Amino acid sequence: MIGVFDSGLGGLSVLAAIAETLPHADLVYFADSAHVPYGDKEDVYIRRRMLRIGAYLVDGGCQMIVVACNTATAAAVAAFREAYPAVPVVGVEPGVKPAALASRSGRIAVLATVSTARSQRLAQLIEQHAGSVQVDVEACPGWATRVESLHLDDPAFVEEARRHLEPLLAKGADQIVLGCTHYAFLRPVLAPIVGQRAALVDVSDAVARQCARLAGPVAQGGGQLRLLATAHPERLQAALPALGLNHLSHRLRKPAQLAHA
Repeated sequence: MIGVFDSGLGGLSVLAAIAETLPHADLVYFADSAHVPYGDKEDVYIRRRMLRIGAYLVDGGCQMIVVACNTATAAAVAAFREAYPAVPVVGVEPGVKPAALASRSGRIAVLATVSTARSQRLAQLIEQHAGSVQVDVEACPGWATRVESLHLDDPAFVEEARRHLEPLLAKGADQIVLGCTHYAFLRPVLAPIVGQRAALVDVSDAVARQCARLAGPVAQGGGQLRLLATAHPERLQAALPALGLNHLSHRLRKPAQLAHA
C-alpha cells in the first residue's frame, strides 16, 4: 500500500498520476485539512505534522510514502527519512532541473508558496540545477487556499494571476514551474495568460515514474483507494469530481473517513 500525503487537496494531482502509472496499487490519500495550508507555516510546525502523519500511515500498513507537497518536502522530508530509513519516501520538488534544461531564453520562473519560496531546499535546487539559467522565484500567497475552496473560476483571481505572471513573462521566462501541487489545478487560469510565451512545468508524472521504480511488490494489489482527512472528509471526496478526478471514484470501497493524527 502506498500512502500519499498533502496538507489538503493539492496532492490529488500527484495521486492521479500515480493511479494512472500503477493501476493495481492500493493507495491511501491523507489530507491534513485541519491544518491547511502549510505554505504560511514555520518549518518546525510542518516537520512535526509530517512525522506524526507519516507514523500514522506506516502504522496503518503503508510500505511507501509519497510526500505530495512541495512545502512539506522542503521542510521535513529529510527528517522523515531519518526517522523511517526502511520506508521508501518520494518527495515532490519544483521542476527546476527540467525547466532549466528546456529553456531557450535562459530564464525561468518558479511559482511557489511563501514557505517554499524562502526555503533553503529551493535555493539548493536552483544552485544545483539551474546552471547559467536565470531563475525568478515568485511567492503566490493564497493560491493553495483558493484551490482548497474550489473557487477556481473567480474573475478577480484571473487578474491576480496575471499580475504575478506578466512581469515574469516580460523578463523573458519561457518555463513557468508550478512549485506547489495545488497549482496544477490552476492550469485553466494560468495557461491562457501564459499562452505560447512559456510552458507550464509540473512534476506529477515524474513523481509517478519514481514511485514505479521504487514500488516493487507494493505496485501489486487490488487497485483500491482510501481517502483520509483530519477535518471535513466529505469535502475531500466531493473534490474529486470538482477537480476533474471523478475517474478515481471507482477505486473507492468506502466514503472518505476522518483521521485522528
